[in-house]
Amino acid sequence: MFYFYIFLVAFVLSALLTVAVGKIAFYFRVVDEPGQVGSLSRKIHIQTTPLLGGLAIFFSYFIILFLLSDHFFSGTLHWSHLIGFSVGALIIAGGGILDDKYNLKSQQQIIFPVLAIGALIWGGVSIEKITNPFGGVLNLHSLFFISPFFIFLWMMGMMYTTKLLDGVDGLVSGLGAIGGFIIFLFTLTTRYYQPDIALAAILLTGVSVGFLVFNWHPAKIFLGEGGSLLIGYILGVLAIISGAKIAMALLVMGIPIMDVAWTIIRRLALGQNPFKTADRSHLHHRLLSLGLSQPLTVGIFYILSLSFGLSGLWLQSRGKFLALLALGALMFFLVVSFWGLDHYKKKHV
Repeated sequence: MFYFYIFLVAFVLSALLTVAVGKIAFYFRVVDEPGQVGSLSRKIHIQTTPLLGGLAIFFSYFIILFLLSDHFFSGTLHWSHLIGFSVGALIIAGGGILDDKYNLKSQQQIIFPVLAIGALIWGGVSIEKITNPFGGVLNLHSLFFISPFFIFLWMMGMMYTTKLLDGVDGLVSGLGAIGGFIIFLFTLTTRYYQPDIALAAILLTGVSVGFLVFNWHPAKIFLGEGGSLLIGYILGVLAIISGAKIAMALLVMGIPIMDVAWTIIRRLALGQNPFKTADRSHLHHRLLSLGLSQPLTVGIFYILSLSFGLSGLWLQSRGKFLALLALGALMFFLVVSFWGLDHYKKKHV
């Protein structure tokens, strides 16, 4: 029941702060205007919507986390970890405010995630080992310089996945809730029992669901730059410190990660800047173009993430590897299918 109460408090605080932040964003005109009808913009909303949603996520999550710090440090974590984690999140939230207000260039936006990762590493967060799905473990203690490199790649990948995926109402906030819930369940299993990490994970679920109430279609508020990055940041950190490992997060976020990776590759092949280009090439946009509603499109992502995430709870390392291969095969099938559909339309239009 303790975790349920924590979830409930996080949900209520997040919902209250979301309402307050929405009013503040409107007052200071930190809003997202609708895109023009028929344009190639990734914007699909039809009314002026407040940004800064990341502030509600940030304050509700870290206020509760600090109030419950005694429980958070019941395991292997230390104050330095929490400080590094929090400073990194603060940098992302601050950068998000600037971007939501002034629409920063991509080369300016990237400064904040990089600084946040630096704060995380400074706080002592590290990857100690990598499990081989075919047996054995690669211990990184003697290769101390490799851990920061892996952390940088992993965290940038997670943050930019949620950032670039934030194009449909409720998608990223819902995936944040699912990711937190899967890690929560994983860290309460007898094999990986980590009640301190379970607390941090269920907090993410609570604040994400509290925000989702107002972010569900039609959205009354958006995550904004800071919010979309922050959810990826928290998920990425939880995956590292939980021993749950990155494989679990990959199962939950597998389709979104591969969707973003494919979009980046496609844009590079076309000679476009993958981070400056705004189009409707993501999987969720393609599903919408087939006539699916926003709630149904988001629901498909939810089901895939929840299904593969839950499967990881009962799979060993090799089983998780095979599940990741299945995810890759599914994404390949979708890419080929949409490519064939585009080719057919060009020939018959």
